Amino acid sequence: MGERLKIGISACFSHPDPDRPFFRGKTLQYVEQSMVHWLQSAGALPLMIPSPEGDTKRGDVTLDDYADLLDGLVLEGGADVWPGSYGETPLQPEWSGDRIRDEYEIALTRAFVARDKPVLGICRGLQVLNVAFGGTLYQDIGTQVPEALTHRNREVYDQNFHTIAFVPRTRLATLYGDPLSAKVNSIHHQAIKDLAPGFSVEARSTDDGVVEAVRREGRPYVAAVQWHPEFHDPADRTLLPGGPLLDDFLTAARATRHR
Repeated sequence: MGERLKIGISACFSHPDPDRPFFRGKTLQYVEQSMVHWLQSAGALPLMIPSPEGDTKRGDVTLDDYADLLDGLVLEGGADVWPGSYGETPLQPEWSGDRIRDEYEIALTRAFVARDKPVLGICRGLQVLNVAFGGTLYQDIGTQVPEALTHRNREVYDQNFHTIAFVPRTRLATLYGDPLSAKVNSIHHQAIKDLAPGFSVEARSTDDGVVEAVRREGRPYVAAVQWHPEFHDPADRTLLPGGPLLDDFLTAARATRHR
């Protein structure tokens, strides 16, 4: 099968917390296990990309070094996006997001795009990509789109599902074919408000029109979905399988390697 594709996963951050019983006062960077296993399921070699910035920085390692080494980038889910990243102030203190992670992931995205390497965004990753290329977000769907579905339910978490509809003749619709609708999980309370220039919508929530998938036109491959395909149980045939999306991304990474 040749050399395995090396796919970078952006880190999640747990910032210093004096009340945490372990690594008290230290910054933790980590990945969620399901994302790693999802990439491994297709034979890729996932590698977390730690941020080289911070109070304990040593040496001259940069994000460019990781972008040179790796074949593609996945922006995983996690904390809210800081509204200042798209020129707004938080409507509520609890929607302040993670400015440090935003700056790290936007810089990471630019490093991979500059090298013509593919980027796939998952949940928060979709929001980061939209902001990185000039779009904006709803800080809270329930407040700003009151007629919308409940897109995040803390009690059931990844067992909160709804239906999406693919936009006909888009890449995503081609990947999945008929039927043009599917059931996915929903774990977000922020969503795209103004779509970034150069992007197109590939799927929307069937009942309220909330954007669920986007793709940037042209090269390199930049695409994102609002749901978590890595959380879908492959044995549950009522849910949209993650395989076609993952295979498409890895095909782009393989093509970039051989150019």
